[in-house]
This record gives sequence, structure tokens and C-alpha cells, in this order.
Amino acid sequence: MKQKNITEKSGNKVGFAIGKQNYIFLLIGFGVIVLGFILMAGGGSTDPDVFDETQIFSFRRIVIAPIIVLAGFIFEIYAIMKKPKE
Repeated sequence: MKQKNITEKSGNKVGFAIGKQNYIFLLIGFGVIVLGFILMAGGGSTDPDVFDETQIFSFRRIVIAPIIVLAGFIFEIYAIMKKPKE
């Protein structure tokens, strides 16, 4: 479905700043960010008196998850800056 442009009295076309594909990319980027935060979560212990550093300082939480979140934010910037097809 094509995006309709509204014409002002002066003859200039007015429409949405970003297109449908940009919104789809924004949703994908948001999903990647949420995935990164989910990977950072967890690690609870059944015994609050025990400190298990292997769960808190795991490779997944301190390396992989932040990289995924950063990639999601970079993808969001790309989705916003991408020129919509006309």
C-alpha cells in the first residue's frame, strides 16, 4: 500500500517523515534491545546468604548482552536515518 501525501495550499507535499519500512526496522531494533536486556537479567539465588559470582559475572551478562543492546541502538539510529522509498 502506497503512502498518500497531503498537498497544502502552497502546493508542497506533506507526508510522514519516515516510511513503513522504517517503522518495521524500528520494531526490529526495539526487539533486539529487549533481547539484550533479557540476557542481562536473572541470576537470582535461592539462598540470599550465598554470593555466586559465576552467575553475576558471567560472560553472557557482561559481554554478549551489552553488545546486543548496543547493536540494537545502532540499528535504531539506522532505521531513523534511512531514507524512505518513494
